[in-house]
Amino acid sequence: MGHVSKTSLFAADLPAADHAPRLREALLAAAFTADGLLDLLGAPAYAALARSETVPALRATRGEAPLDTLVRLFLLQRPVPAGRAAAVLPLAECVADGWLTEKDGEVRATVDVRPYGGPDGQDWFIVSDLGCAVGGAGGIGSREKGVVLGIGGASTTLAGITVRRPVASALDIGTGSGIQALHAAQHATKVTATDLNPRALAFTRLTLALSGAAPAELREGSLYEPVGDETFDLIVSNPPFVISPGARLTYRDGGMAGDDLCRTLVQQTGDRLNEGGFAHFLANWQHTEGEEWQDRVRSWVPDGCDAWIVQREVQDVTQYAELWLRDSGDHRTDPAEYEARYDAWLDEFAARRANGVGFGWITLRKSAAAAAGEPSVVIEEWPHAVEQPLGPAVEAHFARQDYLREQDDAALLAAHFTLAAEVVQEQVGLPGAEDPEHVVLRQNRGMRRATKVDAVGAGFAGVCDGSLPAGRILDAIAQLMNEDPVLLRDRTPQAIRLLVEEGFLDPLPPGGQVAG
Repeated sequence: MGHVSKTSLFAADLPAADHAPRLREALLAAAFTADGLLDLLGAPAYAALARSETVPALRATRGEAPLDTLVRLFLLQRPVPAGRAAAVLPLAECVADGWLTEKDGEVRATVDVRPYGGPDGQDWFIVSDLGCAVGGAGGIGSREKGVVLGIGGASTTLAGITVRRPVASALDIGTGSGIQALHAAQHATKVTATDLNPRALAFTRLTLALSGAAPAELREGSLYEPVGDETFDLIVSNPPFVISPGARLTYRDGGMAGDDLCRTLVQQTGDRLNEGGFAHFLANWQHTEGEEWQDRVRSWVPDGCDAWIVQREVQDVTQYAELWLRDSGDHRTDPAEYEARYDAWLDEFAARRANGVGFGWITLRKSAAAAAGEPSVVIEEWPHAVEQPLGPAVEAHFARQDYLREQDDAALLAAHFTLAAEVVQEQVGLPGAEDPEHVVLRQNRGMRRATKVDAVGAGFAGVCDGSLPAGRILDAIAQLMNEDPVLLRDRTPQAIRLLVEEGFLDPLPPGGQVAG
């Protein structure tokens, strides 16, 4: 398995993976998969389970079919008769390895096992602490310091925005139950997974083994400490980004002041990425009086890296405190205790002059242009719906930045463009009006952006099929609109740059124009 930490990875209260292939075979034979769960439970009960609501699933699993047994056992934490379990699972091995305990003719699961569908139809299983198959901001309700969560919205978001291409080495920092390591194992020759919590490393080993994936190199420690000066082609992290007073819960509270953990993680990444490598993070950042949040996160970007930072949501400090107090179940405690904890959160924010918290994605890419002092740093707010997985759109974003850095205005006017796939044009105006008030180009893929364009922009985009260079298209538009073609050529390249940067226009490679 490679390097292991001084702390035993295989906690006494967690299962061994010795017979994981046999268990996996039994689970698949009973259709204990993401598709099988949806078929059995139906969409409403399946969605409720993702919100940690179990009653609809309990009602749907009153039968004695193998799948009913497995759902009650591994997802709903209900005991089942040993005879029913033995008809579905290699019971003796499951008990011996510690997946199940047997008492008075009944068996119980010791861990959550949740089916998870991979991006290419793989049947995977995420192993986590009991009651933690889903959770996070939805309210895991646990105050156990070392609890290890399963699948949450943050996990799937990070997996979706990650660029997936074959790489030699990948690093998952703060691996938790191993979801990101599992994804990385599909396209990385070597995966290293780290966590401050040794229980998390043990769960990652179980997740990989039960999912039929190659093992990862597991290392205990904080941030980059476990990997020293090693470098990687891909780095991913869903870190403990919650800005909180103290470090009560390992899975969410970073233990550093304010947003220092996210800042430190991002700033230290430049020295750990190989040329052309990508790093993807989820993060929280403070909105502080007298400081633009964009300036704050821009200061995190390390030398030698391009960056794309997207703020997806902003909460004021009261909303933020309430969200994470619910997450740990503090709202169900003694009212005085709840008030004291709430007060401590507000004290923390007041001390830092913070009036809000932003949540979003940070993607870095190591590039020669950035190392030469010409980094591309794009910071934006985009709270709207997107189409996951976004990994291809993320990779395309950086390719477009490379293209635009290399093109002056003359080169843009000589280039050939095509309208990106599934871009539609909308005209907005009063009913019956001769001309629209404005025209909107809208994407139906990726970031699903929309942008207003003038008549020239709309006409230009509408005829971009790759057959003519941009300059000749503008000349034709100038003739139709009785405009000076020289002035139109002078003022339009900036608009073309924006349409390329936001993914509305795709540049063709030199010599790749479509025949007219």
